Amino acid sequence: MIDLYPTTCNLCNGKVIYISNAKIYGRQYGSGYCYYCTECGAYVGTHKPWPQKAMGILADADMRNMKVKCHTLFDSMWKASGAGRTKRRKRLYVHLAELMSIPVCDCHFGYFTMEQLKQAYEILNSGKMEEQ
Repeated sequence: MIDLYPTTCNLCNGKVIYISNAKIYGRQYGSGYCYYCTECGAYVGTHKPWPQKAMGILADADMRNMKVKCHTLFDSMWKASGAGRTKRRKRLYVHLAELMSIPVCDCHFGYFTMEQLKQAYEILNSGKMEEQ
């Protein structure tokens, strides 16, 4: 289960604090808050309607970069489909979860470890997702 109110970093076990995301971006952005590791500098943003609820696990620069790569591939598969995009997106998440052998409720790029991000990227780049 993902800790959406982290106090310990999932990467280094360092202390996590809840702060203004201006520390990261230079100004407040989105919800205005994030969880930040005081040891390694990993962070995760929070949801705008629920500013204390993390959007996933803390991520370092490499993980954030891989999330962008995965989302770019994944989003291109459903955003271009016009009508029925929402259903297509849901079907793609179900298919990705099946291919990764994880529960659908855990199939969220924000929840993935670096290993899972690499696995998802490989699947997304392989053409296996086009079967849906």
